[in-house]
Amino acid sequence: MSDYLVVGGGTAGCIVASRLSEDPAVTVTLVEPGPSDAGEPRALDIRRWPEMVESEYDLDYRSVPQDRGNSHIRQARMRILGGCSTANTMISWRPLPADLGDWAALGVEGWDPETVNACYDRLATPITPIPPKDQNPYIADVVTSARKALDLPDRSNWNSDPDFARTGVGAGFFEIGYTPENHLRSSTSVHYLHHVLGTRANLTVRHGLRAVRIMIDDGAAVGVLTVDAAGVQRELRADREVIVCCGAIDSPKLLQLSGIGPRAVLDAAGVSVLVDSPGVGENLMDHAEGLIVWEARRDVPDTCATGWDAGAAVRLGGAGPARPDVLMHFPVEAVADHAVIYGVQLPERIVALAPNVAKPLSRGRVWITSADPDAPPNLDYGYFTDDEGADEATLIAGIRAARRIAAESPMSTWIGAEVFPGAHLTTDEELSAPLRATHQTVYHVSGTCRMGSTDDPLAVCDSRLRVRGVSGLRIVDASIFPTIPSVNPVGTVMAAAERASDLIREDAVVQPSASSAWS
Repeated sequence: MSDYLVVGGGTAGCIVASRLSEDPAVTVTLVEPGPSDAGEPRALDIRRWPEMVESEYDLDYRSVPQDRGNSHIRQARMRILGGCSTANTMISWRPLPADLGDWAALGVEGWDPETVNACYDRLATPITPIPPKDQNPYIADVVTSARKALDLPDRSNWNSDPDFARTGVGAGFFEIGYTPENHLRSSTSVHYLHHVLGTRANLTVRHGLRAVRIMIDDGAAVGVLTVDAAGVQRELRADREVIVCCGAIDSPKLLQLSGIGPRAVLDAAGVSVLVDSPGVGENLMDHAEGLIVWEARRDVPDTCATGWDAGAAVRLGGAGPARPDVLMHFPVEAVADHAVIYGVQLPERIVALAPNVAKPLSRGRVWITSADPDAPPNLDYGYFTDDEGADEATLIAGIRAARRIAAESPMSTWIGAEVFPGAHLTTDEELSAPLRATHQTVYHVSGTCRMGSTDDPLAVCDSRLRVRGVSGLRIVDASIFPTIPSVNPVGTVMAAAERASDLIREDAVVQPSASSAWS
């Protein structure tokens, strides 16, 4: 029995477990189905992130066929301590005030820029501008062309530049979570747990146990049922709270397996309904990232921090919120697998730009189809299904912006002919089909257990991340986002975990155990 049971040792779970266990008066158990990352060199070296994706640690989720988007996407989700922070590029942004303003407009309280910035500022994960030694000269030229072609300001220090928070636009090398001297990635496991494991008697990490059901007694979460690799079940119990940190796919899956979710979904899966919560698994959001490819006139050097080290934040016009409509990544090594699947013959040397839909209006969902915890959930991104067609228009606009960058010197000196989608495709109608068929995920799925106001029927959590209808149960991961951040979200996930730790400690003062129900 522990005071707090943290389920999922991923990006958020490592932070929550570490922060709560700073108080020696409480006990914390962290449950992680995968192994430790401490002895895994692929997880520790940020340059080796591609080796983690589609590795033995990757759950490798697939979606149902997409009516209007790419149906061949592989969604990486990691089963190892540190979770996706062991496998992503750690492009880390301070949450933008305009994005947090969207949350406030939906009735979320206590997540204002001042409060969330304070959480971001105390992150233990080093986040640094990419130094010159890791800056690729080709990418530097692309950055220069982007500034010239799109009239964008220089952003060498995105997170400390007040003008970026005020305008939401710019181009430059990113700030990422790593140590440049040795390329140690800033996984939350590395910087929140490795140095304290074995030194805090009140903190236990249980590896190799997968939570398959939240145990609920008289309306309160009292623990989780787990299963190990041999199929042996164990009950782990919490005296105060169960804190679910399994991510935007597996958190709603776990809730639904536990009888918390939309009645129709649970009935169809053969799961008894404990709490009819229609928002569990709904509101799924992702950044659909487009692709444009050119033949390269010469070899691109391999100098990099991660290979995805720079980009541009672009607003498409109008008097909208101060955030990008298009977030563009400038990869060192072009990833054009989906163009090949589409039937494009690529030359030996290529370069590419990747603009994504920064603030999508389309919504998808994730849901279980049976009570079998081994069965993967159904995943439907719902790409490009918004009624206004805004996401489709934004993707096309991003490709047009990328063409303007490529036409500008010095990037223009690196490239030859456009090989995908092809310079002969110019109208919206001509561009739409190939772009939608070949876009990629940026692994930013979120929103499936969103927090919201008391009158929001799809809000799974309140503003303090407490699950409605069950006491002693909280969710802390990207699933709680009401709307997706317009920038890479790992910084927001980490700040949210810091904020959650504050909320849990505050609530423990007025509510010392799970026996007192909250609304």
